[in-house]
Amino acid sequence: MKYEISFLLNNDKVTVEVDPVWTLLYTLREVFGLTGTKEGCGYGECGACTVIIDGQAVNSCIFPILEVEGRHVTTIEGVASKDGTMHPLQKAFVNEGAIQCGFCTPGMIMSAKALLDAKENPTEDEIKDAIEGNLCRCTGYVRIIDAIKSVSKGR
Repeated sequence: MKYEISFLLNNDKVTVEVDPVWTLLYTLREVFGLTGTKEGCGYGECGACTVIIDGQAVNSCIFPILEVEGRHVTTIEGVASKDGTMHPLQKAFVNEGAIQCGFCTPGMIMSAKALLDAKENPTEDEIKDAIEGNLCRCTGYVRIIDAIKSVSKGR
């Protein structure tokens, strides 16, 4: 049995018919073709699938699709401006050399964006706490933290 749900996806209202066993990650990638959100572990342990739901960073690989009804979901595709201008976090990741293999980058940016949207001037410890659920296979954490710091209002 399928259910029809509606929610905001990157500021656009969408309505989709879903199977209740689907995850948000599956729906984003397979139904909407938004492949910037990655599947790493499939168990909510690596953060590659991080998206923002109503201002909170969540692991979309374990988030039931039926729970997004009426909510606002932002993926990495929704971070840049409609005209393609990169978000300051995206620019900072490039400028600070925080992108190595790139697999963790979308999830890191989404976790950092959720933090910076909630707190303009986080401490380094708060930055570390915000990205602690995101694993970088290349161990690029120093540059990632530097990139996030460079965008914070306190610099």
